Amino acid sequence: MRDITLEELLEAGCHFGHQVNRRNPRADDYIFEERNNVHIINLENTRNGLLKAAEFVKNLAVKDGKLLIVGTKRQAHAVIADEIERFKQAVKNPEEKDLGLYYITTRWIGGVLTNFSEVSKNFKKLKDLGEFLANDKIPEGYTKRELVLMDKERQKLLMFYGGVQNMDRIPDAVFIVDTHHEHTAVSEAKSVNVATIGITDTNADPTSVNIAIPSNDDAVGALKLIISYIIDAWIEGSDLRKAEGDRLLDQSEATGADKRGTQKAKNEVKAAAEVQKTEEKTEVKVDEKPKEVKAVLVKKTVKKKATGKKSKTK
Repeated sequence: MRDITLEELLEAGCHFGHQVNRRNPRADDYIFEERNNVHIINLENTRNGLLKAAEFVKNLAVKDGKLLIVGTKRQAHAVIADEIERFKQAVKNPEEKDLGLYYITTRWIGGVLTNFSEVSKNFKKLKDLGEFLANDKIPEGYTKRELVLMDKERQKLLMFYGGVQNMDRIPDAVFIVDTHHEHTAVSEAKSVNVATIGITDTNADPTSVNIAIPSNDDAVGALKLIISYIIDAWIEGSDLRKAEGDRLLDQSEATGADKRGTQKAKNEVKAAAEVQKTEEKTEVKVDEKPKEVKAVLVKKTVKKKATGKKSKTK
């Protein structure tokens, strides 16, 4: 994972905070100074928070976790969409349905985390409508108006749930752009004990999230830099997980080949032992045959003598 410099953060405009009268008292530790009635954020704190967040995201990807990105602000829509598309192109299987990375950019739907079992029903409804309308042979009995209404409903669901429709469980972490604006998402994540990472401006409470990235949350350049850095960390973690999976697969195949070779050798030794045992039995039978014949002859001679003595007494 590449390092990030203070110059990059400065050029992106991460240091500009809000006006003085909008200050959150809990953000004082991250404020460097006041200039022209605007607070200036200490970029050293921004860098430290971003590095910590990226390391957490990377480790989460390595463990095959799930991350939800929330950014419903107008400035964040295009940035998140572009970065998600870049991630899909970076993975070797872009057609995979569940990549472990989800996003919400239109509007936060209450209950996505706290009432997931009910909200997930809309995910299934969206998938069913998509499959039904994509079918070339739609069953008879549906009018054109009904199909149009179905398509409108599908588009509406896609707008709200398109980025999370493949999410089969509550994510392991939530990355929030502007925690002050997305306070509902922060509250829900805290209620279900989901780890939170957030971009916190001078008007936000940095203690409301587990990992705070103090930065300007309105400038497109600042959002682009931070979100792309987080996505890079996720891509790197995904690559490491895949490489580890391939290594374990190769190791298991090699172990299986060794076991098959050992078993084959054991079978060959067992077969040779069986052949040798059969040959020994044959030799014993050949040697014992003369003894059996001799015993029969002796028995007959004794019987004959006994018969002769009896007739002589009479």
